[in-house]
Amino acid sequence: MGARKVTFAVFTKPWKMPLPELGKFVHDLGFDGIEFPVRGGYQVEPENIGKGLPDAAKILADCGVKICSIAGPTDEVAIAACQEAGVPIIRICLHVPKDETYMQAESDWMREYDELVPLLERHGVTIGIQNHCGNSALDAMYMRHLIEKYDPKQIAAVWDAGHSGLCGEEPRLGLDIVWSHLCMVNLKNAFWMRSTGPEAEDVKWKSYWTSGRQGMSSWPEVAKVLKERNYCGPVCLTAEYSDHDSVNRLIAEDIAFAKPLFE
Repeated sequence: MGARKVTFAVFTKPWKMPLPELGKFVHDLGFDGIEFPVRGGYQVEPENIGKGLPDAAKILADCGVKICSIAGPTDEVAIAACQEAGVPIIRICLHVPKDETYMQAESDWMREYDELVPLLERHGVTIGIQNHCGNSALDAMYMRHLIEKYDPKQIAAVWDAGHSGLCGEEPRLGLDIVWSHLCMVNLKNAFWMRSTGPEAEDVKWKSYWTSGRQGMSSWPEVAKVLKERNYCGPVCLTAEYSDHDSVNRLIAEDIAFAKPLFE
């Protein structure tokens, strides 16, 4: 079965330019949409999301760009603003507090989602939970255990290729595990780099965020699996690079690399 067309978005965290300029910049790169950071210092901040997000959506739509998701708050004001602006997904990452075990944190998260589900259902908005590395929900099975009891229209999975690769997860298995709840796919890439010398007694490693071709997750394999399953949701390139000064060059190279993989 052939794949239907996906929507290519980019996380606009690196760019704080005025919205009309941002829309043109993103469109000229070849993206259909964006993930919009609703955070302090950005074009829309949490305090003015009620008016700011719908206004931003209109400005960007005039540039041929839609807001596929936001990275921002999950309170009732934000959920209602997403409905008004036509934004379907609020993406979040989860981090375990230092004084809790993972299972304690998971129980706390579930109580929060139980309370949010009626609001999300009323407004037609989805919370997308992204896998991460480190002190968080690490891989696809973590996410499935957390969200499988919920309707994916309200609580869903954002599968991140970069973090999945750092965890050693095969794309075919990771995507299969969360498939029933998948609402968005993040494309980024990274590898582990030793941050101490070979003589160190306490060896330390750090992640290095690189271009799509270079990391531990195979973007061609991700695209192959998604095409086989006829995925047609957002594919978000997160524009996350350890070489911050080269973000414009690298994101242009990455969208040029990614698009043909889905044809």
